Amino acid sequence: MPLAPTARRAARLTGLLLFALALSAPAAHAQFQTKWVAGGSFHNWYASSGSEIEVGLVNEQQYGWRWPGVYDFTDMQAAKGLWIGARNVTDEFGVSYPVRVAHVGPRVPGTGEVFPTEFELVSKYPLTVVTVDGDQSFASASMVVDRVDPDMAPDFMLINRFNTILGLTVERRVMQFSQEFHDNYHVIEYVLTNTGNVDGDAEVELPNQTLEDVIAYFQYRMAISAQTRYVMGNPTGWGKNTMNDARGDGTRVDPEDEQFRAQFAWHGFFPGRSVSYDNIGGSIQQEAINVAPADTVGRLGAHAFAGVVTLHADASASDDSDDPGQPATTNWIGSDDPYLSNNDAFSIGRMTTEYAVMSQGHKSPRHALAVEPSGLPGFLNPSRDPSAAEGQANSGGYSFANGYGPYTLGPGESVRFVVAEGADGLSREAATAIGRQFKESGNSSSAPLTYAGETMTKNEWVFTSRDSLFQTFRRAIANYQAGYDIPTPPAPPRTFDVAGGGDRITLAWEPNADGPSPDRWEVYRTQARRDSAYTLIATLDPGVTSYDDTTPVRGVNYFYYLQAVRDGAANDGSGMTPAGRDLRSSRYATQTYDGATLKRQQGEALEDIRVVPNPYYIGASRGAGGDPALRFPDRNDKLAFFNIPGVCRIDIYTELGELVDTIEHTDGSGDEFWDHTTSSRQVVASGLYIAVITVTEDVLDLATGEVLFEAGEQAVRKFVIIR
Repeated sequence: MPLAPTARRAARLTGLLLFALALSAPAAHAQFQTKWVAGGSFHNWYASSGSEIEVGLVNEQQYGWRWPGVYDFTDMQAAKGLWIGARNVTDEFGVSYPVRVAHVGPRVPGTGEVFPTEFELVSKYPLTVVTVDGDQSFASASMVVDRVDPDMAPDFMLINRFNTILGLTVERRVMQFSQEFHDNYHVIEYVLTNTGNVDGDAEVELPNQTLEDVIAYFQYRMAISAQTRYVMGNPTGWGKNTMNDARGDGTRVDPEDEQFRAQFAWHGFFPGRSVSYDNIGGSIQQEAINVAPADTVGRLGAHAFAGVVTLHADASASDDSDDPGQPATTNWIGSDDPYLSNNDAFSIGRMTTEYAVMSQGHKSPRHALAVEPSGLPGFLNPSRDPSAAEGQANSGGYSFANGYGPYTLGPGESVRFVVAEGADGLSREAATAIGRQFKESGNSSSAPLTYAGETMTKNEWVFTSRDSLFQTFRRAIANYQAGYDIPTPPAPPRTFDVAGGGDRITLAWEPNADGPSPDRWEVYRTQARRDSAYTLIATLDPGVTSYDDTTPVRGVNYFYYLQAVRDGAANDGSGMTPAGRDLRSSRYATQTYDGATLKRQQGEALEDIRVVPNPYYIGASRGAGGDPALRFPDRNDKLAFFNIPGVCRIDIYTELGELVDTIEHTDGSGDEFWDHTTSSRQVVASGLYIAVITVTEDVLDLATGEVLFEAGEQAVRKFVIIR
């Protein structure tokens, strides 16, 4: 006799006890791998379970969907969910379900319902190794590439394959292009195949079952954006004020140039805001968590629009033509509705409720129109609470959702659908200039604000971001229709090294031999903060592999990125790329995330050279007589030579005259360091050592241009190492 659902559940969960224990911790769910796809301006993390759940990577609700990714706290994703349901399902134990749903998110991790079998990130070129003063510089969204495939169309592709409790296998391919006109979205292809495999091993448990009325249902809980959360009010961080809108759902006639299938969101009116002004666009005017004191000029921190557009959906398992009626469900749902938590693939009652939502069809009116029935005029002058769209405030606001299906899949049959998820909007520079004017106007909603020769009100400026997102949707569609054969920028360099010297910051790089060759290089720089505006400081010939930045001011941090540039003659305009425009490698390949500074100026006389500390007590915290030992906080194993000439050689000998190590000092500074090892990397013994500092070329006084040190001059210093 087949097991009842409750008995079957108990048997299955016995083997998952350890997983359940692990889930009691607040950290990310360890049984599922995660990876970032961050090769362009749009950054998001992905889980091998197939969806990115609430508090799924770090102990924060608002995390992911970063745009532009170089700036801190641009996260817009509060939670995502993927539910796959079917009718009349019989499991491998013979238990029948009139409706069964496999869940990942928005709040459940998918343990025991999905079983990852493949999860790898592939790149077109090796990731550029970026260093600052010899240490590798990483973004918080650092990618980890598993292999390189120079023949693939996208620059990055995450391949994710998992089985489900339904016997349905899902392959998800997340693609990103680094070309600057297409780098702000991810194309995601889903292929659902009825394999009959209900778990993570190779055995097929249900080889002969036909899956009826399969629906893949995606939920998006957006909160735009993290940098304004504590300025406007904490609930904005879980999307209470989020406005959701749609195109192509058939509930109304859309403009001629907006004939695509899409859902999108923006930062709407928040009645409970902690500021006294209209919060559309999120003008940052006060210090708060995630906001530096200097960043309160009024910059618009929530001006981006974010969403998803459908590029293709199979008509059926036997017809791979695009079905314009998909997604068949486009609804908006209360983000804290009870059925979104504690989901259970063994509870027929709960799954019946879920499947009814998944197959609801096109909900009308759209959420944004339920809030502001006049549409765009109302959006520009908001006064209604987005969380009260159904008459009563919903504590969590609303999410939008897409459901693809229903499909019938016989054994071995598949369906495919493709979407693009992304964001767009005003540039950082525009958001700053417009927000500053808004603040200076006394926060007047009717004040004329001018940027780049155009004048609009603040909210009109914010809604140009919607136009930008629509352009992103069109480009993603065109890219897909072109078979991803769009104009290609040059490859980024293999390495990019930034090092501070005494009178300059030196940049050096190794070009990539693969891919289109650059016609020139461009160097960009900002100072003080990585998230400031960058300026082009140098344009260099294609054969150049280094650059000395001689204009930095001592004591200031500098950040850089380097782009390889291809002339516009190679750009034919495919995929709605602006034809004839120059193409650049991604700034994100070479962006430095740590500041470079000028080092100590070179010494002015050989007699000023010092060895510090001397004597050096290795492994001791105090020197002779109990005096504190001078150590360097970043590295306990280094010994310094201070006030040396900017270009010299340091030869280190034992007291018997045996050469221990040689250091070539060429960065123009007055500092050099030694880690107490020989040239063969052996740790030196206790004893007396002699350093001979030899000037290797004439060194000029930076102020007068006169020769300060002549080639061949020498200084000798003795020092002691005690173990």
